[in-house]
Amino acid sequence: MMSDLLGTLLLLQIAMGAFDTIYHHELTERLPWRASQQHELTLHAIRFVLYAAVFILIGWFETHGVWAIALLTILAIEVIVTLLDFVEEDMSRALPASERINHTLLALNYGAILCLLVPILIEWSRDATALKPTYYGVWSIAIAFGALGVIVSGVRDYLASRRADRLVLDSARGLAAAIPDRRHVLITGATGFIGPRLVEALSIAGHRVTVLARDPAKAAKLRPPFRLITSLDQIANDEAIDTVINLAGEPIANGFWTRTKRRKILRSRLSVTRDVVRLIARLDKTPALLINGSAIGWYGLRGDETLTEASRGKACFTNRVCDAWERMASRAELCGTRVVWLRMGLVLGTEGGLLSRLLTPFELGLGGRIGNGRQWMSWIDRDDLVRLIAHVMATPRVIGPVNATAPGPVRNVEFTRALAQAFRRPALVPMPAPMLHLLGDLGDELFLASQKVLPEKILASGFEFRHATIDSALSAMLRRKPCEDSMQHTANAVVAASRAKA
Repeated sequence: MMSDLLGTLLLLQIAMGAFDTIYHHELTERLPWRASQQHELTLHAIRFVLYAAVFILIGWFETHGVWAIALLTILAIEVIVTLLDFVEEDMSRALPASERINHTLLALNYGAILCLLVPILIEWSRDATALKPTYYGVWSIAIAFGALGVIVSGVRDYLASRRADRLVLDSARGLAAAIPDRRHVLITGATGFIGPRLVEALSIAGHRVTVLARDPAKAAKLRPPFRLITSLDQIANDEAIDTVINLAGEPIANGFWTRTKRRKILRSRLSVTRDVVRLIARLDKTPALLINGSAIGWYGLRGDETLTEASRGKACFTNRVCDAWERMASRAELCGTRVVWLRMGLVLGTEGGLLSRLLTPFELGLGGRIGNGRQWMSWIDRDDLVRLIAHVMATPRVIGPVNATAPGPVRNVEFTRALAQAFRRPALVPMPAPMLHLLGDLGDELFLASQKVLPEKILASGFEFRHATIDSALSAMLRRKPCEDSMQHTANAVVAASRAKA
């Protein structure tokens, strides 16, 4: 039965399927870590089992009689499962263009396989029932590896679908409890990693939320109620806005820092912030507060220095971006608006950010330290960041730069150990520093930079972190042990800060 054409089409199907699984499902879409994709993962697991049966029967046997009918039935079920999968994908997520193209090619190629295979199986179905072992040389061996691959993928997707319930985020209720009265909040950059959780927390708390989104389609993932605008010009002069939270800006870690990319990173932040300041200036009632994004990159590459809001910055690309961003936002002070710059560290969550890209390698035992692992990582749990923003809104005496980092910064080797321990896996595959140096400033400033930042100002204002240690944060995110509902007291945060200074 195995012709060279059929063998070639089968190997092509295996190759395109492997690309789809590894590149799209694992690396870019990170489906095993998205609770919303539980049904899709289940369908994938079923389809992979069917694929494995098809590959084994075609590559190593001749199926006659009832066996041929069974194989035809499996092929028909696979088509139905694939159609259901297409429907589920369209309903539950926005597929990137490359994945849609790959799915189209997979469907066309599978159709060609069926055109070659079905007539032979129909003919064999008339024979006496027999399952005859056969061997097609290199075709059989290659298809066997394909069967093994889909079995492994099927098991992984099945297990991922079983744990999906544990990945469902707790309700955002209570994250904005610090705000004493109802407010109208304008948020820019709400469709990023931080924004959706912030919008949800404020909406649940009863605040009126207005979201600026240039692309309305991206705002579809936000949980209502909220008001959507596509331009600040849609806000009338007599509209009362109490707080503006400006998080908009070109992502900095999704591509090489070419000259064009650097311009986008800087201009995207300054452009939106300039528009926000102009809005504040023209409103009849001046907003009381502008919370503007920034990052600990403002401090530059600082080695083992302990950094607080009183520390000075050191020249580098991220310092120039953050400094220009903060200066632009500070113009709102001329209107009488209180301005706070959030110098955010590495924001942790399974749905986005750097951590989401480390989950699969560490889960598979392929994680490891970055460089020599001695560089300091200053981080914050995403829900703690939302709570910190609410605390700033409720605390008028907090003004100027605020380090939005947990009080327990860790070295990269400690972060690596904690993440590997959360998965109960080894962490033996380091990322060599010379490889990261090839990325230029991107590698040096985002992966190898050492910034030991402490949230001195926010602790002094009475804020309490729920997750002051990396072990606590990762355990809660990965649901490896019950999440502590009670907040850690300020004393615990101070202890963690003291340990970090040691």
